[in-house]
Amino acid sequence: MIFKDNVVAITGAAGGVGRSLCRYFIDEGARIAAIDKTASVERLAAEMQATSETFAHAVADISHPAQVARAFASLTGALGPIDILVNNAGGSNHSAFARTDPAGWRHEIDVNLNSAYYCAHAVIPDMQAKRAGVIIGIGSVNGLSALGDPAYSAGKAAMISLTRSLAQEYGRYGIRCNIVLPGTVRTPLWQKRAAKDPKVLETLRRWYPLGRIVEPEDVARAVGFLASGAASAITGVALPVDCGLTSGNIVMTRELTLEDF
Repeated sequence: MIFKDNVVAITGAAGGVGRSLCRYFIDEGARIAAIDKTASVERLAAEMQATSETFAHAVADISHPAQVARAFASLTGALGPIDILVNNAGGSNHSAFARTDPAGWRHEIDVNLNSAYYCAHAVIPDMQAKRAGVIIGIGSVNGLSALGDPAYSAGKAAMISLTRSLAQEYGRYGIRCNIVLPGTVRTPLWQKRAAKDPKVLETLRRWYPLGRIVEPEDVARAVGFLASGAASAITGVALPVDCGLTSGNIVMTRELTLEDF
């Protein structure tokens, strides 16, 4: 097992990607410290504890530093210092700048950027002390290009910068910091949208060279690679996990240059 006895903290653990991350790391022998702002993390814990005796959880809104500090104090007390932090929590409720008021902007920066800082701040001292650790952010392709959701996108772009800064500053302590950038992921949110508009996923597929959107397991496997010894020389990297979305404009390419293929 790749991560036997490693303590892996996962934020947003009860969501679609979070659940896949928990399952992946459990299957690889890790001890899980799961954090989510909703009580659904308690149901997740009940499910996961059926197959893992080393699954601890905390209900916390990680956009509040005091709640983050309490959650990590509780989790490290139960499992020990964090070896791997996956800053997975995030989200968007504001699809356009015109629909984003100052309160909404602050909320999305808090949820997508500040929360990642608070969690990194909580775990880095122990990682420094043992001169080893991994921090992985779950960003978005929105952090690379204008794809709507401007507050969310700004937060995800800043996560890339934060990741690179941490990689530079803490590499000498054996701490590696990377970020994965998913495209559209088949989470419950998109399943709900598909229920309302059955054509939405088909429309999305046109923009992806692989002809499909990302599965939560795709994200989990990429995170697992970056967290593993196989990536021991990789730090400061922003890795798209996007079925080819950011490689170029496949819709334009097909219409202009690949029409005969």
